[in-house]
Amino acid sequence: MSADPTPFGDLKARPWFFCGIGGSGMLPLATILKGLGAHVAGSDRSFDQGRTPEKFAALERQGFELHPQDGSGITSADQVLVASAAIEDSVPEIARARELGCERMSRAQLLSALFNAAGQGVAVGGTSGKSTTTAMLGWILTHAGRDPTIVNGAVMKNFAAPDSPFASARIGSGEAFVAEVDESDGSIALYRPAVAVLLNVSLDHKSMEELRALFAAFVTCAGTAVLNFDDEEARLLAGHVAHALSFAIDDPAATIGIAPGTIAESSTGIAATLLDRRDGTTHPLRLAMPGRHNLSNALAAVTGALAAGVPLSEAVEALGSFAGLARRFDIIGTSPSNIIVIDDFGHNPEKCRATLRTLKAQSGPVSGRVIAFFQPHGYGPLRQMGHELAHTFAAELGTEDITLLCDPVYFGGTVDRSEGSERIVALIREHGGTAEHLPKRDECGQRILQLARPGDRIVVMGARDDTLTAFAQGLLAELP
Repeated sequence: MSADPTPFGDLKARPWFFCGIGGSGMLPLATILKGLGAHVAGSDRSFDQGRTPEKFAALERQGFELHPQDGSGITSADQVLVASAAIEDSVPEIARARELGCERMSRAQLLSALFNAAGQGVAVGGTSGKSTTTAMLGWILTHAGRDPTIVNGAVMKNFAAPDSPFASARIGSGEAFVAEVDESDGSIALYRPAVAVLLNVSLDHKSMEELRALFAAFVTCAGTAVLNFDDEEARLLAGHVAHALSFAIDDPAATIGIAPGTIAESSTGIAATLLDRRDGTTHPLRLAMPGRHNLSNALAAVTGALAAGVPLSEAVEALGSFAGLARRFDIIGTSPSNIIVIDDFGHNPEKCRATLRTLKAQSGPVSGRVIAFFQPHGYGPLRQMGHELAHTFAAELGTEDITLLCDPVYFGGTVDRSEGSERIVALIREHGGTAEHLPKRDECGQRILQLARPGDRIVVMGARDDTLTAFAQGLLAELP
């Protein structure tokens, strides 16, 4: 990237302040700006509350200036405040920035400005699989010598190092800028990608009608659209784009697919032979991560890389050394009595379905039950997709499996908390599943320890809360 890729003047001359700097959306952007030479400071509610202290200690070691979330870090009108568009005006940084007349940008405004100024923007959109596909694409381009900049919503294990353990971003000097783009707030409309990868369109934060419009605009404004033909909604957009490539595990009309009968699954990975239907060539692929959804993500990544100019054979080879993401079917460990603990970001119906199906596909004579712990990532999302979530847990798990929910994560604010997890548990039971609600996460942890038997698989699921990983690690430490 050039030293000044935004239309907002010299980045080095502007001090930046991130409200919620430790968040999965803010941290990679803060990392990019700091890597370009800007002065970056920030605050975070979790920092004030002593949550995930190791993350904030790492940020301070990397030179980020951290402040309490009390407005004290906003000291000059020259500062640019980066904050969520939805953040309450009562947050001290917002009030202080208004008093001083500081410029304010949302995360999406900043990311889209950086992205649109790059020589080749590669955007990954869809309801689920964005982070994994973005990391795969970024790794392929890195492996191919393209030196991309990457902005992701998760820690990419291939780029993590002792001095940067929370590697959700990579700063490169090449033309390519790879980013996952978000539809939940409508900001996906800000991006002008050279390559737009669309994974799927399913219910999450918005209605299907809104999602269809947003994703249609996303792919039609791109130089090349890369569409998942296994997803009906994505496939229907093919007729609306001028230049498209497609991928699919099952649909024989896709440009890049799977040779019949070549998929081989295991508890730790998946392999298949990719088929390029343009010329009939085949390419053996082996992933060190399980699940057909990850095979689909891999197809999306190699097809997106193909659209960006990387030969298919080279892209497939790169994925052989792809190490995966933190909190994406991340196996924490196995207890002495053979109980496996998995940490996973699943939080909407599509993501939860993929994780649960992967777990059930591994069932066999030595496998026990699935004990699924789910922490909803907010009261609003729970109201929006509660029925679909309940149906997912009931449909994908057997009656011998168990789902446990605690109350939704809540860090403060004025959100309506009248409908909670107990409603979801009742719906799971109505659909024939086995579920329990215990208000506090620690109570769920103790219940899991009571329930767990040799051979069981425990999966910890949820978003927007980095302490879930520590919760999973704590369970493993206490299991027999």
